[in-house]
Amino acid sequence: MKQNHPLRLLASTALISALFGAQALAADKEPIRIGAVSSISGVFAQQGEEVLRGIEFAVEQANQNGGVDGRQVIIKKADDESTPDAGRRAAEKLAREGHNLLIGPIASSIAMAVGQGLDRWDAMQVVVVSKTDRITGDACKPRMFRTNHSDAMDAAMFDQWLGEVDEKRFAVIGADYVWGRDSAEHFERSAKAKDKEVALSLFPPLGTKDFAPYISQINADPSIDGVWVALVGRDLIAFAKQAKDFGLTDKRILGHAYIMNFVVDATDNATEGVWGNSGYGADIDTPENKAFVDAWMAKYNRVPTDNEGQAYNGVQAIFEGVKLANSVAPADISDALRGATFPSIYGGVTMRAEDNQLLIPNYISQVIKVDDGSLHPVIQHSFDASIIPAASPDCKL
Repeated sequence: MKQNHPLRLLASTALISALFGAQALAADKEPIRIGAVSSISGVFAQQGEEVLRGIEFAVEQANQNGGVDGRQVIIKKADDESTPDAGRRAAEKLAREGHNLLIGPIASSIAMAVGQGLDRWDAMQVVVVSKTDRITGDACKPRMFRTNHSDAMDAAMFDQWLGEVDEKRFAVIGADYVWGRDSAEHFERSAKAKDKEVALSLFPPLGTKDFAPYISQINADPSIDGVWVALVGRDLIAFAKQAKDFGLTDKRILGHAYIMNFVVDATDNATEGVWGNSGYGADIDTPENKAFVDAWMAKYNRVPTDNEGQAYNGVQAIFEGVKLANSVAPADISDALRGATFPSIYGGVTMRAEDNQLLIPNYISQVIKVDDGSLHPVIQHSFDASIIPAASPDCKL
């Protein structure tokens, strides 16, 4: 019988010990505890469902691949009820229970309400779809990060693209809360810079179901040849259907966060031909995005939506922070993320140190019919991150 050489036995024993030692060390590592605060009910519920699905997919994928830096990822969800007060309460409860890596609110007002408590709760927050400039402006926090496009980033893109738009006289219809009004102000400045005019500005309250009075005001002025739309959630779905019914789509419609997949899917052909910004698209041509889309297709038999992609990207930023910090402590992750460069589904990106804004490319899309006859927002123009304006001096980290 063949005898094992003593040195070979010693080497094998050492290798096995090292492997088991590494596994034991990984098992001993503190898990990553994510608190997903998003809209399960209320006006933002449809977007919230998509955001939560993107977050859960990222967590599931990470755990299937052995965790992040040897750490298991644990997620707990809470409903912000589409309101700032409920969002703050839900976030505080999650954070105090140990799920203090927060992510997920839809509305900017909710994201900022959560941001107010981060230091007090020993938490951090990654904003994935909220756009108001205040998040990286006067309301910025050292432990609050944004991984999606801000209003200012969108405005910089629209500043360039509006020069290619023939329409000259616009109406604006924006949701009557912080983001809708910010979007309207940005568009008016951009339009003016391109020798275009905003002739009418309308701000229906959140929860509006009947947009006929607003659409009638726009249609009453035949000189208006374009409409800027900045509505949200179920209101946006109602508007899209009624805009088609009342002939408003005969004018050029440009949307800020309008042509999202959940709106396109819920409104038959009402959004066909509409232009707007895309926070994320499955056709983004990077190796990381192709791998993400392939994995998503394998699970859901469809491509990820814009909200799902942006949420997934936000979770990946948390994971990068954990790896860089070699820690799950919110303060350590925040310090490690600020100024960091890392890979993402958008390609290589940098978290700007001055305001905790992730610098990513931006996209103009149009809703068109694809090969199977369904409607989808398809990227028509890409804008490099080099056009992003400088950090706001109002942000004091």
